Amino acid sequence: MAVPPSTYPRRLLPLFLGLFQGTLLLFFALFITYDEPSAQAEDTNLVANQVYSTFPFFQDIQVMLVVGLGLLLTFLPHYGFSAFTHNFLLLNFSMQWALVLQGLLHHFHHGQIHLDLHKLLISEFAAVTVLISVGAILGRASPCQLLVMASCEIPIYLASEWVIVTCLGVLDVGGTITIHVFSCYFGLGVSKALFRATQQPLHPKETPTPSSDLMSLVGTLILWVFWPSFVAVLCQPGDAQHRAILNTLLAMSAGAITTVVASSLLERDGKLSPGHLQNGSLAGGVAIGVVADMAMPPVAALALGSLSAVACVLGFRFLSPLLRRKLTLHDQCGIHNLHGLPGILGAAASVVAILVASKDTSGPQPSQLSPTGGNASEVVEGQRGVAGQALCQAAGLAVAVGASLLAGLLTGAALRLPCLARPPERLCFDDSQYFKIQDEAESPEPDNSAEEGALALKEQV
Repeated sequence: MAVPPSTYPRRLLPLFLGLFQGTLLLFFALFITYDEPSAQAEDTNLVANQVYSTFPFFQDIQVMLVVGLGLLLTFLPHYGFSAFTHNFLLLNFSMQWALVLQGLLHHFHHGQIHLDLHKLLISEFAAVTVLISVGAILGRASPCQLLVMASCEIPIYLASEWVIVTCLGVLDVGGTITIHVFSCYFGLGVSKALFRATQQPLHPKETPTPSSDLMSLVGTLILWVFWPSFVAVLCQPGDAQHRAILNTLLAMSAGAITTVVASSLLERDGKLSPGHLQNGSLAGGVAIGVVADMAMPPVAALALGSLSAVACVLGFRFLSPLLRRKLTLHDQCGIHNLHGLPGILGAAASVVAILVASKDTSGPQPSQLSPTGGNASEVVEGQRGVAGQALCQAAGLAVAVGASLLAGLLTGAALRLPCLARPPERLCFDDSQYFKIQDEAESPEPDNSAEEGALALKEQV
């Protein structure tokens, strides 16, 4: 029996995920294993200390990504189920895909990949790039389009990170350049290619409501609380990790206060914008990541947090409407304002911090753990001077922006394939396209007709 057109997109999703998970089951059975238990007490204690020191940070990051980010995306009143669930789905899909690719690239020895907590953590960091990027097209893309986007973005991110961290020796402990800047411009590239030069009108279901904004603000607060763990987890334990936590807390505290000030001043009646609070309060955490473990005074963290919050709020108030009007650039969640602008500001701050840092080698030095488990600062130690390292920071930013934009444009063009079931305009930002809503069980909506389902398979520009 032929599959009705209205059910085709729903059949495509479980088929895609079933093939993916079945393939990974076979791969894990053949190639993934754990380390052999050590008989040496010293080795056992070392593993235990690593677990006890890393797993609390790992749990914090899990709460950030699953709960905090999921709630942050629920500002669309009729798309809350989809935003929350798709975020959770993409996290698990991207993490497993990154785990396989990371293992093949860096940890495949004698036909086996030995799994540990650090490898899982690095794979989850790769998944973060996908969760950020999809914010640009949230509500206007089908789940299959999002999964294809994740499949393309993960290997490109791994290649970009290898060039930036390993080849250029960029210091970026909190992922400001490698994660936030990369994912932002990848998402914008996808959006530009997917929607091309068409001006997207304001959808009637696109406007937030007080209840949806409140849920999103709860997500912001969860992200705000746990963000220091995200920045500090890859630092060397000790002074560097301690310094990263303190700098992140200071930057985010200053960013939260500055967001209130900037939002109130920009609104004619002096009232606060929920969108400004939801994003500007987190901008300090994005910007501080690249310099969090560097030797700098506390006032620098406060200043950077304040500047990044101002940049974020100004971006929402002026830049986003300009880009949408002049470049027809669709950015649903404002990822350019939260991740792009503060990320560039943080990269610039790292250049300044390196140039003005004391040359006293007895002072604290920036340090971070690389994806392969080593110390990233050792890659460049003794090979370049202060000016050379500053130049490499700028070069890393250029690589992140250029590579992500180009890759995003190519990926967005691929997402235009009709078989990926992009939803028509009238069904965008609507949970009923993908979820069985309780009210619908009593009175089915006319949107489920075969004619409208067939239109969902066509490109609507």
